[in-house]
Amino acid sequence: MTARASDLTRLVDRFGDVTVRDLAWLLFAPDLLREGDAALAHPFASTAERDATLVWLKALDAAPQPLHDHARDPKFTRLGIYAESLIRFFLAHGPAARLIAANVPLRQQRRTIGECDFLLESADGARLHWELAVKFYLHIDDSDGDAARAARLSNYVGPNLQDRFDIKHERLLTHQLALTRRAEFALLGFDGPWQAQLFIKGRLFYHGHGGDEVVPAREIGEHHLRGWWLTASEWRDARSNASDDERAWVVQPRMAWLASRRLDADSAETLIAESEAIRARLEGTIAPTMVAAYARDEAGNFVEESRGFIVPDDWPERARAFAASAD
Repeated sequence: MTARASDLTRLVDRFGDVTVRDLAWLLFAPDLLREGDAALAHPFASTAERDATLVWLKALDAAPQPLHDHARDPKFTRLGIYAESLIRFFLAHGPAARLIAANVPLRQQRRTIGECDFLLESADGARLHWELAVKFYLHIDDSDGDAARAARLSNYVGPNLQDRFDIKHERLLTHQLALTRRAEFALLGFDGPWQAQLFIKGRLFYHGHGGDEVVPAREIGEHHLRGWWLTASEWRDARSNASDDERAWVVQPRMAWLASRRLDADSAETLIAESEAIRARLEGTIAPTMVAAYARDEAGNFVEESRGFIVPDDWPERARAFAASAD
């Protein structure tokens, strides 16, 4: 019961509070992976639970302080920890499944060997073990111009080239989802049996303008969210050929990588006025930088049109070598 990209935008846009929008995005965004090698988590067991959650989110949007107190912790400097806090709040206070425990450590001879993200019970009594992953990977082509060739998971790399989708996928399946089957977990006394499920959200970025010509890896979800990436030189050339571009460009800090943000008219006009300085700064980037483009709609409001990464000119060569190291 997740939403496609256009439906997701309309759903999230009904909420004004940034933190509520991020929670709604996590609950309704399409999964990065398709059902197959691992069972996928579904936040709602029925249409009634989905509808009740939307009503609950609307009420939370009107009075979001409890969510802020829970999730807006200065110690949450990692996006994954922030996302965990949002799902934990939903499971503890929302109208769907009931939270039993979160962040349950497993230890072997005083050494921590893993941590179960969420243990919960569904309305029908099923005991579920959810592992949460929120990932943002850039696709690097190694097909020698053959666009019809299907990508591999190893072609999806983290922007800083410290993570790769095939590596994360393997760890999720062989280690994290297996935690509730270990003897160390049985010793903790949580009555089972437990069904392990993967709660995986995020966005994949393709070279150019969305990668419609790329055949995704077989494991990738059919409706996964897409973005684009360009090198700094390609970005400069694209901007120089768009003299009438009235988009407002915003650099997205990591903690704003989930739901789209709202941009008021005054802020947008300021960004447009400063567009040359913003473009020059991005053209000189020394690290991959996520940006969002806002365009004026028919009503004169600025809405997020797309997201992408500007990467240094030498990044594709280094990314291709990182992807090839999987062979």
